[in-house]
Amino acid sequence: MINEALIAPKGIVIVGGSNYLSKPGGKMVKNLLEGGYQGDLFIVNQKDVEVQGQRTIQNIDELPEVDLAILAVPPLACKHAVKILLKNKNTRAFIIISAGFGEGGEEGKLIEKEIADMVSAHNACLIGPNCIGVLNRNYHGIFTSPVPRLFPDGCDLISSSGSVATFIMEAGIINGLRFNSVFSVGNSAQTGVEEVLEYLDLNYEHGKSSPIKLLYLETVRNPNKLLKHASSLIRKGACISGIKSGSTEAGSRAAASHTGAIANSDMAVRALFRKAGIVYCSSRAELVTTACIFNSRKPKGKNIAIITHAGGSAVMLSDALIKSGMNVPPINGTEADELLARLHPGSSVNNPIDFLATGTAEQLDLIIDYCENKFDNIDAMVVVFGSAGLFDVANVYNVLRAKMEACRKPIYPVLPSLVNAHQEIEEFIAKGYVNFPDEVDLGTALGAIYNTPGPVDLLKDEITPNKKLRELIERQNDGFLDSHVCFEILSLSGIPVAKQAVTNEIKDALAIADNFGYPLALKVEGVLHKSDVNGVLLNIRNSLGLQEAFNQLMLVPGSEGVLIQKMHRGLELFIGVTHENGLGHLVVFGLGGIFVEIFKDVRSGLVPLSEFEVRLMIRELQAYPLIKGARGKDGIDEDKFIELILIVSKMVEQLPEIVELDINPLMATKDSITAVDCRIKIAKSKEHIKSLEMN
Repeated sequence: MINEALIAPKGIVIVGGSNYLSKPGGKMVKNLLEGGYQGDLFIVNQKDVEVQGQRTIQNIDELPEVDLAILAVPPLACKHAVKILLKNKNTRAFIIISAGFGEGGEEGKLIEKEIADMVSAHNACLIGPNCIGVLNRNYHGIFTSPVPRLFPDGCDLISSSGSVATFIMEAGIINGLRFNSVFSVGNSAQTGVEEVLEYLDLNYEHGKSSPIKLLYLETVRNPNKLLKHASSLIRKGACISGIKSGSTEAGSRAAASHTGAIANSDMAVRALFRKAGIVYCSSRAELVTTACIFNSRKPKGKNIAIITHAGGSAVMLSDALIKSGMNVPPINGTEADELLARLHPGSSVNNPIDFLATGTAEQLDLIIDYCENKFDNIDAMVVVFGSAGLFDVANVYNVLRAKMEACRKPIYPVLPSLVNAHQEIEEFIAKGYVNFPDEVDLGTALGAIYNTPGPVDLLKDEITPNKKLRELIERQNDGFLDSHVCFEILSLSGIPVAKQAVTNEIKDALAIADNFGYPLALKVEGVLHKSDVNGVLLNIRNSLGLQEAFNQLMLVPGSEGVLIQKMHRGLELFIGVTHENGLGHLVVFGLGGIFVEIFKDVRSGLVPLSEFEVRLMIRELQAYPLIKGARGKDGIDEDKFIELILIVSKMVEQLPEIVELDINPLMATKDSITAVDCRIKIAKSKEHIKSLEMN
């Protein structure tokens, strides 16, 4: 647990401090000294009597009581030091920067666990092992460089990886991004990204605490804690963006269903971030860019004016903005004509507003005034202004700074000339402004931020237990369920299903057909991958066709009978569920039939889902015009589709044994939605569940 001894220690001991700056223990001492740490600093070194001008202590037993210990010695020595410090020196916070623990093998893993257990037993805090440390305004407890200047309004960075934290700081500093604190959690033996986020949430003060949080996660150890505290921070006014690495799977998932074929852990993490209101980033550049946007101001609308003297950059930025869901609306009318008349011949104001390579600072001032005060369809501006090395651009950047302070609409500066205008850009950044050197990164990040909804309501609806549903699942064995059982589960849950019956006798099949009426669909029972064996026959229109189809399906190897179903027509929809290790059930939905795997036009959310979430995601589908109705064709009952998705969400809450579910297709019209095919896989036994987690 994060405590005051870690955040603001009155005394720090470095066990393994060194004179060699090429060693982590040496660089740690240097950073602490240069950072101006105000408390008592002790260095334990058995060989040298002095380290970097500081007297050392030869033996850890000679130490007085000390709040924080930073350990840069081998694993076994770490274990010994932690034991003494906990019992005899009242040390309540530890940062272990040493490697060779859980990441190094079974022996290291055991030592790591023993240390974490000791620390937890004394209600103390452990960061690491295998990390770069902690950096805040009280002390510079990291052994890497650069060490950025820290600001109260800078961002808090929490990273699973020390090297990635360093790379993010480097990229951020160059762009003018400010930092407030950095937590590198390494192996997270006790304290991970989620626990640090919890501390920042519980101690957040609006107007005093850093409003920007950046996350780099290699694993999601506690998704509920991440969701709870990220949501809370965002509701308090903070902005959060994050990267979750490891988005691909080394081995392909066995595609036993459409859900299994398209769902993956990355989709589940994106759903978790979305539910929390965290902006999902795919790279360090995107993470830094989102932080710089947070630092500037988020746009209130999606209409962007591009102001530039470089036509090519404007085209690339326009493409990036539109691809990410933003707009670059045309600017025209009397006031646009007025502006054009005041620019050099050959300029354009249609948007992008191109005032040519000969454009001046005065013209930039004028263009921004028009966008701010006269073009009501503009929500934010991007100014792209570099230098070919022919003239001083300092006056242009001075105008830009003044307008960024004065305008209500956000202005995002793209200053790409990192060589030709490096001095002017450094001065721009030194005054507290950020730069977006790559226009495409900016366009992508703006869309990601604007299209990330706020955190959802985390209150769960009360679910009335369904006794019949519970009893039905208890009678089943692990694995894929028979078709008629799947449909019974749907029916008991409140999902309309097509009329159907199963038989292995032709006389019964004819009687069922007379009762249902034609046309019919016939499906082989007892075979999982029906389409692979031609086990689905559709549009059976009479008794002769029924007999031929029935006989054909009974001859399929493994056939246990034939499912006879009333044919339905309409728009094909899809609802699926998969269970993602550590994250829970993921509900996936979109167009059904062949469109699921071909176009993958689906949206997904983690259980439990809310009506607000589902409605928003449905309207983000590319196929939403078909759902709504287009070109004279009726749409479907959108509210009913939402209701069915929520039923599935509640179903898997009641039946957590469901590890995979596939309702495809649901046949939808403007009046009804009916499930015509379903596949469900369950895992009840501990052995089966364990095997799923291993896979």
